[in-house]
Amino acid sequence: MVCHMEIVLIAAFGVGGATMAGAVLGLLMKKIPDLFNDGIMGFSAGVMLAAALFGLMVPALEENPGVNVWLCGLGILAGAVFLKLADIFTPILHCFAGVGDKTFLDEGSARIDLAQLDKVLVFVTAIAIHNFPEGLAAGVGFGTSDIGNGISIAMGIALQNIPEGMVVIAPLLRAGVSKRRVLMFSIFTGSTEIIGTLLGYMAVSFFTPVLPFALGFAGGTILHVIVDEMVPEIHGHGHDTLASYSLIGGFIAMMVMWVYI
Repeated sequence: MVCHMEIVLIAAFGVGGATMAGAVLGLLMKKIPDLFNDGIMGFSAGVMLAAALFGLMVPALEENPGVNVWLCGLGILAGAVFLKLADIFTPILHCFAGVGDKTFLDEGSARIDLAQLDKVLVFVTAIAIHNFPEGLAAGVGFGTSDIGNGISIAMGIALQNIPEGMVVIAPLLRAGVSKRRVLMFSIFTGSTEIIGTLLGYMAVSFFTPVLPFALGFAGGTILHVIVDEMVPEIHGHGHDTLASYSLIGGFIAMMVMWVYI
């Protein structure tokens, strides 16, 4: 059990750290080529799709499938609806800022447009909220008897988080936020995944009867991320063929890994 917990901790910090690593790469690269973004995001989408199928939904149906198929299906729907509601209600946070349209704040030699920054902070908060159920998905994957499920899901999410972390920093830099604070924001968004991973693991470890629903919920959040965010993102820059075959390649790679590892 101690060894198992150590693996979960490594995976948690790996998933959250991938977002932070992406932010560092984004600061170094400054301009992320669409070709690179579409390729890696497509591959990550394929990895996450296979991880959701083989690592979450199949294990949910292994015992008592006649009952668990309904629990898993309900969980998938609940996970997708949960993320959709998060996407809808997060912008409401903008109302609590109350910053004027022409308010500026000096920070050293830079001048930050607080109205623009206010909108960017809402965006960063949305990413942080969106990252939390991804962490839950990784943690729930470790709740099955097969540790490989959790590792494969964590790997897929971490792969997706690297380009996501690179993309997140762009609006912050445009708003005039210093590089040091950009890194702080990336740590904030990544930390929500670490917390989510640990909570997801503890939830299914202590409440095994909810495992089929929890696995379905985690799978639903992943499916929502793929369909609602990743696929539209990688098919808007003129590299559709690369994006599609990268997705297929990621799916095959994870399927092979699931069989042989």
